[in-house]
Amino acid sequence: MELQVGSILTGKVTTITKFGAFVALEGGASGLVHISEIANTFVNDVHDFLQEGQEVKVLVLSTENGKINLSIKKTQPQERPAQRPARPAGGGYAPRPAAGNAPRPAAPQERTFVRAPQQPQPVSADQTFEDKLKKFLSSSEGKMADLNRNMDGKRGGGRRRR
Repeated sequence: MELQVGSILTGKVTTITKFGAFVALEGGASGLVHISEIANTFVNDVHDFLQEGQEVKVLVLSTENGKINLSIKKTQPQERPAQRPARPAGGGYAPRPAAGNAPRPAAPQERTFVRAPQQPQPVSADQTFEDKLKKFLSSSEGKMADLNRNMDGKRGGGRRRR
């Protein structure tokens, strides 16, 4: 009997190995159900899902070079993952209520800031650059000291004793 790819057949598990199970089909043919094709979940041990002599429904995946590849999990209904609530349109933000439906909360008073207009200070470009450089160097040295102090504890104490 010629096996058709995509046909669903009934077979009997004859041998279980660490990489799958061999299934005897009609007409004396035998095929392999790889461990990845046994169940819709992770399969660590084939014995957890199949026993020798068990009747199973299998799907013929391929028939190449006299080898028949079978699948049990593709004959079972697909389990759908739990449905997530649908995202509202607009980048994932909830729609705003209409103007007349809900009162708008008052803006907190402590968050109201008024900036005074800034007056440019007459400073030469060299002084500005030097000031920026000094500020950068001091903050950089402080950050490096903190980083080295934190890393010494993670490396095993820093200095070695003789």
